[in-house]
Amino acid sequence: MNAVLLPILPPLIAALAVLLLRRGSAVLALAGATLNLAGSLWLIARVVDVQTETLLLPGLPDMPLRLVAGPMTSLLTVAVATVATFVLIYAVGYMKRESGQARFYAVMSLFLAAMQALVLAGDWILLLASWELISLCSYLLIGFWFQRPEAANAATRAFLYTRSADLGLYVAIFILIGSAGTSEIAASLEADAGAPTIAGLLLLLAAMGKSAQVPLQDWLMRAMAGPTPVSALLHSATLVAAGAILLIRSAPLLTPEALFAVGIVGGITTVAAGVIALAERDLKRVLAASTASQYGLMLIAVGAGVPLAALLHLLAHAAIKSTLFLAAGDFQHAREGTGFDQLKGVGRARPWSFGGFALAAMALAGIPPLSGFFSKDAVIAAALSAPGAVLLGALALVGTLLTGAYMARALRVLWQGSGDTRPVEGTGWMRAGIWGLAIPAAVLGLAFGPLEKMLDLAAPETAGIVVIVLGLVAALGGLALGWLVPAQRLLGPAHQWAESGLVVAGGLTAWVGRPAMAVAGGCNRLENHLYAAALGIGDAALSIARGGERLEKRLYQDVLGVGRANLAVGRWVRGGDERGIDGLIFALVAAVQALGARARSLQSGMIHHSLAISAVAIAVLFVVILFSASLSF
Repeated sequence: MNAVLLPILPPLIAALAVLLLRRGSAVLALAGATLNLAGSLWLIARVVDVQTETLLLPGLPDMPLRLVAGPMTSLLTVAVATVATFVLIYAVGYMKRESGQARFYAVMSLFLAAMQALVLAGDWILLLASWELISLCSYLLIGFWFQRPEAANAATRAFLYTRSADLGLYVAIFILIGSAGTSEIAASLEADAGAPTIAGLLLLLAAMGKSAQVPLQDWLMRAMAGPTPVSALLHSATLVAAGAILLIRSAPLLTPEALFAVGIVGGITTVAAGVIALAERDLKRVLAASTASQYGLMLIAVGAGVPLAALLHLLAHAAIKSTLFLAAGDFQHAREGTGFDQLKGVGRARPWSFGGFALAAMALAGIPPLSGFFSKDAVIAAALSAPGAVLLGALALVGTLLTGAYMARALRVLWQGSGDTRPVEGTGWMRAGIWGLAIPAAVLGLAFGPLEKMLDLAAPETAGIVVIVLGLVAALGGLALGWLVPAQRLLGPAHQWAESGLVVAGGLTAWVGRPAMAVAGGCNRLENHLYAAALGIGDAALSIARGGERLEKRLYQDVLGVGRANLAVGRWVRGGDERGIDGLIFALVAAVQALGARARSLQSGMIHHSLAISAVAIAVLFVVILFSASLSF
């Protein structure tokens, strides 16, 4: 078996097994994820030696599907597999009392397989198919508790926002394939595309939808209506990461104009989403807004022309954010909610979970020697080395400051207050999942040097000590402000606006959501009218058909009557023929035969008989002659 299939097949087989067997769902899903992690590690070990693994599969004419594992994509498969494995370990405890587990674990496994296929896709067609599949899985997972109106609404909103932005990916792929004459990603990125700036901006639009960038960030916070393992997986290394991965892989295509747009979108998002997170009063919504903000930092790095910095921050963020979400789910079970008022002091009662949360929070804030310190320094250095260094650098530093502020605020809420809580089932599984990801969140930065060598990429060299100082000042300043100063005072008059999600004139709900739903409603009404018209036409056609059927039956009866009359005439003709003409003919034949018999009796063979007959004949002939002569006179 080709090694490139090893990260994809185990979770795909697990999903099918769960759906078929409907029992042992958690064990099957966990086995698929574990084998997926083992396959990813095996794949990256092979890629280090041979640099690339490729598998061609049947596809469109002259456009085969490709799975390609290079240093970057194989590294991403390991990140996805690691996060998914520990999230599923956590889910065994978290979902212990939930119904519908077969559906949950089947979709989670399918989601994992689809994400691995997207990461390894070597052509645009397969990437697009995987992109669509993770969208479907995210819709099903966000709406897992579909009986709850908020879950159904959140799933619909996520689908609407991301699917609208996905149009950018479709059009960009058409442009790239049409320009390059091939669907191979590497070849199309190297080709002289006819409209590279337009294609780059369209890819940015698609990434904005998936990675919840302004103004498409609202759906991500509402997606918290799904189970916590879903949130942890979506926000760290799968769905939301897909947009950043798309831009990181497409970086060679992006023109300076497109790069500037990417950087500006990321910069605005990291600040706007950070402000929203600072104003939130629900822990999971804080983390959701934080996700949009952190992916904004990644887009700053891509826009600065240093995709390596974005990749390093993506890897660190995957471990950090999944840890934060899993710990938040443990707190949610302990206090039956994630509102700040419900969670006050829960960290004292759940020290193991709080320890993992605090470690990840410090890493996200950028405190050394944790992984976020190294990845954020790389992003800040990239921003300061870009053509728009003043603007991008300032936005990156403000984003870092806000990260420290909202994480400190969350830590204060979790620590200060009563430590009373109720027992939580499945705590052992949940702790294993939390700490399985908290450890990489802490130490992953130490591996960034070897990873840079493996990827054969270099981080920017802009004034290293300056970057470290600026990053530390922003991180520590944010932590101090978040711990000491209430959010209302920090944000001032903008606090209420930030609580509403920085909505302008109703936001996309008014600009896109309601118009889109109105169009959908109009289409539904039009469809109903067309359906009624089609039913009317069908009824008329049935009436005509029934009339035709009756006419056909009448014609059949008439034809049958004519046939019967013809048969009667035929029988009469046959009888007349047999009794009339045939009788006369047979009588004539019989008379001739009788005459012949009499004539034959005259032929005795005796001479005197013959002479007597001759004499009689002559006498008769003589009489006839005399009679004829007398008549003439």
